[in-house]
Amino acid sequence: RVRPAGAAMGSLGRCLARSVPRGQPGLSPPGPRCYGSAPAALQEKTLVVAKPDAVQRRLLGDIIQRFERRGFKLVAMKLLQVDRTLVDQHYEKLRLKPFYPALVTYMTSGPVVAMVWEGYNVVRCTRAMVGDSSAVGTIRGDLSVHITRNVVHASDSVETAQREIGFWFQRDELVAWDSRDRDNIYGL
Repeated sequence: RVRPAGAAMGSLGRCLARSVPRGQPGLSPPGPRCYGSAPAALQEKTLVVAKPDAVQRRLLGDIIQRFERRGFKLVAMKLLQVDRTLVDQHYEKLRLKPFYPALVTYMTSGPVVAMVWEGYNVVRCTRAMVGDSSAVGTIRGDLSVHITRNVVHASDSVETAQREIGFWFQRDELVAWDSRDRDNIYGL
């Protein structure tokens, strides 16, 4: 029996593996593709925040490049100094955790870059790309130096992404544009 590409590699492998074309005998139909700007019915957005350590260490180019290479489309980006109000709003569920004061200090310690990326299955694939600080091949695994300095934030669900994008961006700051490589990525 032949397993689909990425079956033994976990969620990152499944997101990174290209799907097997339909109609080949003995192979499972392709899984979700994790790249590109999709047709309107398949578009999804997620928030990614390059945290102060990423900006201070000049890692932004590498982070952006990973999303561009995946084929996701950047629809909003801004550099800003985060205040306590935004941190409290964004991390509301963590307020009662013992590490929260340190998190607030960290997030307000320097500029961050907030981005909105768009593409098919972008939330799930972004979470896999971000990974954790011990997963080699992920953004955090390759770029972070300590669990408390983990370089990026990424929304954990479509619903969370919609809410978080609203904290960081006004609706008119999201740019709707057509990616010229859409047909190459999706075969439309």
